[in-house]
Amino acid sequence: MTELRELERALSAVEAEARSAVEAAARPEELEALRLRYLGKKGRLTALKREVGRLPAELRPEFGRMVNRASAAIEAMLASRLEALARDETARRLEAERLDVTFPGRPWPRGHLHPVYQVWEAIEAIFVAMGFDVAEGPQVEWDDYNFVALNIPKDHPARDMQQSFYVAGEMLLRTQTSPVQIRYMRARCPELPIRMIAPGRVFRRDDDATHSPMFHQVEGLVVDRGISLGDLKGCLDLFAREMFGAAARTRFRPSYFPFTEPSAEVDVSCTVCGGTGCRTCGYSGWLEILGAGMVHPQVLANGGYDPEEVTGFAFGMGIERIAMLRYGVDDLRLFFGNDLRFLEQF
Repeated sequence: MTELRELERALSAVEAEARSAVEAAARPEELEALRLRYLGKKGRLTALKREVGRLPAELRPEFGRMVNRASAAIEAMLASRLEALARDETARRLEAERLDVTFPGRPWPRGHLHPVYQVWEAIEAIFVAMGFDVAEGPQVEWDDYNFVALNIPKDHPARDMQQSFYVAGEMLLRTQTSPVQIRYMRARCPELPIRMIAPGRVFRRDDDATHSPMFHQVEGLVVDRGISLGDLKGCLDLFAREMFGAAARTRFRPSYFPFTEPSAEVDVSCTVCGGTGCRTCGYSGWLEILGAGMVHPQVLANGGYDPEEVTGFAFGMGIERIAMLRYGVDDLRLFFGNDLRFLEQF
């Protein structure tokens, strides 16, 4: 019995010593060291367990219960202290990172539409106000829609002007938004009148200061009975004034496009000098902005309309070209360089 009392006092002393050490621990690493010191394979409490052999057999269960209670008590101390240290660390971090609600906020910069899309929207708004619909078509197009139905058969030299990205077989990335003309007419024939614009991305194998492999076009189409070249000129005159200012004037020069006849290149009076002549316009007073003309009878027929009954006009412009003229940009590649110093000016 005396031996049991001695072991019990030793257990109490180890437990008290562990309690003091645990309460003094300031870091989780110290608590782990204390766990090994008291509960590890060579720990103080483990060593006392081995003393059970000194006791008579009838006292050994009672001593085992004492050891288990002491072990549980030390485990509880360690867990409690570890939790307290974690709370203290959280409180310290919160204090260090405390949000001062009276401190002025840090404003985030707000973005805006890309300058090309600003011009895209401006063009749409002008033509919608004139009664045009806005149509869309696929960017991956069939050769038939992109070329053949627009009066550009496979052996036509005009194809050389539109270096194309072919995807597979007769499928390519469209080189112009003109295919939407055919799709739109075929979808609505024999409906009249037709007034539509088709803005969108197009793709050609070009890359220099005035060309890009990917760029944006707006195709326009009007079909009805009695449509004349005068209607085309009046429409584009109004567009030029709305886009470049009330003083803007247009000039038509003879040209050639397979899908229009007659065809014209359309110039606008220089946006820099107002038409008096400067370096920007080569001292001519004019800047080229788009191509246009009366819809070729074969294209009308390919769209499902009788060219003996109706006429129409079409035009096409590069949105980047309009943006360059409107904003005085001299290199098309600036629009796609993602330089915020450039884009933030718009």
